Amino acid sequence: MSSISGLVAVLLTVLQWAGRGLPSPVRPICDPRVLDRFIMEARDTETALRGCKAGCGVTGTFVVPLTNVDFVVLETKDTEEQALEVQSGLFLFSQALGAVRESVSRAAVKSLIDNNKSNIHSLGQVLRSLHIKDLSLSPAPAVGDSATRKVSSLSELLRVHTNFLRGKVRLLLTNAPACQQNST
Repeated sequence: MSSISGLVAVLLTVLQWAGRGLPSPVRPICDPRVLDRFIMEARDTETALRGCKAGCGVTGTFVVPLTNVDFVVLETKDTEEQALEVQSGLFLFSQALGAVRESVSRAAVKSLIDNNKSNIHSLGQVLRSLHIKDLSLSPAPAVGDSATRKVSSLSELLRVHTNFLRGKVRLLLTNAPACQQNST
């Protein structure tokens, strides 16, 4: 299933739920099921390609963001700083997945990679819809930057991608001001 149709299915589910007269707990785009869908598709790609012989012909190293979260440091960052970190990471994954796509010949692998690249693009749209400043034109972290590391296999790239979505992206979306519920 393509990421667009997956996102539409999740949004329709949320809208149907709200259409039954039940108040929606959050804005549809803030609903955690949207991100859960992207995480599930990333994990499915990771699982599907884990057995890919010799990485499906993928060679080289890829620069990826660190996925660990230091909550003490996180509390000192404002939403824009967190957004910059997430957007830089998404940029790195988009670049790495683009390189992977160019080096594989199997159509099924290309389709899985295309789906993940599309999801990254959709996440950028989610960030924009939440009025998180679009920092996509800012430079990505440099190779050797303390916020990045290198991976040398497709399975490791996909594992780090899944963990990034489950960690830093989820924290950013959960804490986004537009997604905070009024407690009054």
